[in-house]
Amino acid sequence: MKRYRAPFITGLLVVLVFAGCGGPTSPPPVKQAEVDEFGVPLGDTPPPIPEGYESTQAVLAAAAAGKVKLVDRSEPAPESIGVVVRKGVEYGRVGERALLLDLYTLPDINEPAPGLIFIHGGGWSKGDRGDYAYYCTRFAKRGYIVATVSYRLSGEAKFPAAVQDVKCAVRWMRANSKKNKMDPNRIAVMGGSAGGYLALMAGYTSDVPELEGDGGNPGISSRVNVVVNAYGPTDLTSPTARTAPEVTRFLPRSYAEDPELFSKASPLAHLTRDDPPTLIFQGTVDELVPAAQNDALAAKCKEVGVQCTYVKFKGWPHTMDMAEGPNVCFQWYMLDFFKKHLLKK
Repeated sequence: MKRYRAPFITGLLVVLVFAGCGGPTSPPPVKQAEVDEFGVPLGDTPPPIPEGYESTQAVLAAAAAGKVKLVDRSEPAPESIGVVVRKGVEYGRVGERALLLDLYTLPDINEPAPGLIFIHGGGWSKGDRGDYAYYCTRFAKRGYIVATVSYRLSGEAKFPAAVQDVKCAVRWMRANSKKNKMDPNRIAVMGGSAGGYLALMAGYTSDVPELEGDGGNPGISSRVNVVVNAYGPTDLTSPTARTAPEVTRFLPRSYAEDPELFSKASPLAHLTRDDPPTLIFQGTVDELVPAAQNDALAAKCKEVGVQCTYVKFKGWPHTMDMAEGPNVCFQWYMLDFFKKHLLKK
């Protein structure tokens, strides 16, 4: 198992430059007429996962050769497609510290819609809620009530602060569901890297009172209905995770001082059969979060009986969804998973 490298996101921003072509056994390309307005295939057949590379270094070489195309994270502007954005909405408060989110909606929703919460990555020490504006715009246009949230980073507050903040955001979404035309019984959380970890913790710890925090809306459930984890760590007790700089900055004590803390901070340790359906994305050449982390999560989901879809991207590293090909796959699998587990039957 390779050692984690710092930081989770910013150290791999250059590795957002990925691409490839379908392998010889891939289904035929989807015709333009069969895609939605964002280029995501319609229907029940998933798009082919682009063929990857033998290593992260090979991906970087391909990027340098100009063989790849990144998603344009600035387009479309929300207002250009009728999406309304409320920025800097306070969803909680810890002391004098305001916790903020951006809310993306359509202005003409007639009946309560499912809610989505996107959680940015950055090794728990950096990143910004605006990092997920790209997804928020697209899913709001599709009729979801979408939030992207900020949370206390490890330089400000150690674990469990970030977990408590995300759970506070879930409570806020549920408490304000009527005003925002959202169905309080249909909420999904999605995140990448450290954000994926936080999505898992929010999904698997609704029965752990000490992780609720006191940021606001006490007494409102923080339970979610669907979890989407994109390349997030699942077991902080693993030998490589114990000493990873991101993890040691995130947790208040070392593994030698408090091994039980590392277990308590691991989503894998909280997973039980009553937890929500989980969608997992993982690259096989990820050098930040080894594939073994999410292999273990998928195996335990199967063991305990949690519905799980595990989408493995052969030859792709961390944050691969910032390339067009993998990104289309991400959107298709999320939409399909939400259709099965979040939308009304």
